Amino acid sequence: MMLELEPSALHIGDEELPWVDFGPTLQVKVPMAKVSEGLWIIRTRFAPGHTVQKHRHTGPVYAYTLSGAWKYEESEYVNRAGSFLYEPAGSVHTLTVPADNTEVTDAWFQIYGANLNLDDDGNVDSVTDAGAVLAGYLAGCAALGITNPPVITD
Repeated sequence: MMLELEPSALHIGDEELPWVDFGPTLQVKVPMAKVSEGLWIIRTRFAPGHTVQKHRHTGPVYAYTLSGAWKYEESEYVNRAGSFLYEPAGSVHTLTVPADNTEVTDAWFQIYGANLNLDDDGNVDSVTDAGAVLAGYLAGCAALGITNPPVITD
């Protein structure tokens, strides 16, 4: 008789993944990047005043805010600690962090597909996806002397 092995859970402690600078006002941790599935999960720390380029999502996004505040220029609501946000595929927006925030904004995003980053005329300027985020994170880790962070990948 053959025993079927059940899949086991994977755990990554917060201290196991380093924060990597993705610019002067953004730090990122990447616990998961499943390139073949088009899934990337990131935890971000945005400094007050940070803006993410206007972009269109090709898949759905789930976001949870841990601290601070952020919003979309195109919307009235503000995401604060404890806020959950769902973004459907095709949504277009510009993420901004209020300049008067008194703390860093810490948020977690589960993103399917790609961000199509848009120029001022609405044309695709660049693409951010699981592969690009993983490559950038691994390069940032290597610059910190960390060669094998425990990111869950394909």
